[in-house]
Amino acid sequence: MDSQTRHALKQDKFVQTTQSGVSWVGDHRSAVIRYSVAFVVVLGLLIAGAIFYNQRSDVAEAALGSALDAYSSQLAQPGQPITKGVFATATDRAKAANQQFVAVASKYGWLPEGAKAHYFAGISYEELGQNGPAETELKAAASSWDGNLSSLAKFALAGFYHQTGHDGQAIDLYNGLIAKPTTAVPAYTSQLALADLYAAAGKTDQAKQIWAKVKDADKTGSAGSIAAEKLTPKK
Repeated sequence: MDSQTRHALKQDKFVQTTQSGVSWVGDHRSAVIRYSVAFVVVLGLLIAGAIFYNQRSDVAEAALGSALDAYSSQLAQPGQPITKGVFATATDRAKAANQQFVAVASKYGWLPEGAKAHYFAGISYEELGQNGPAETELKAAASSWDGNLSSLAKFALAGFYHQTGHDGQAIDLYNGLIAKPTTAVPAYTSQLALADLYAAAGKTDQAKQIWAKVKDADKTGSAGSIAAEKLTPKK
């Protein structure tokens, strides 16, 4: 078969395929229109959703930033007049920041900024001595899909449980963090905290076992140095 014949056959096949496609569209015109409209509607909704998400995320980020600014604001020096952005006591500062964190968490809990607000709301509630709300907010942050934020919240929650006399729950959290460390909360950090808990409870043998393990595993690191210092007898 020469090239001219092959070319002619290809053209015929292309024409037949095109005609078949046009015929199918003609026979299914209403369905094609419905699907096209549905596609355009779905695409429009996706675009609108993305725009809405970005806008709300920007607003939430600004609100969280304002709360963090309040939380890290200066305290007035003795004899210094109280001005805007300056608080008389750490309690006043924590109370003001806490109100903002709670508002952000309540309004934007479905956004990453809202999850972070839950964490800081828990920390500030703890500073204010409000244990119930502190536990609730830290648990909410601990359930975040963000592994680093979740681990920070669990670490804070473990410390909270230890301070409130619930060492069993604290130990479970520390062991979970040791088994699944994150960038925010490395295994060594949780191991040292767990060892300190055991030492405070008078379980020195268990504490020494953990310190020795950290010392051997992190010979040149800061965690290893801390563990070695803990194992050194006091003079």
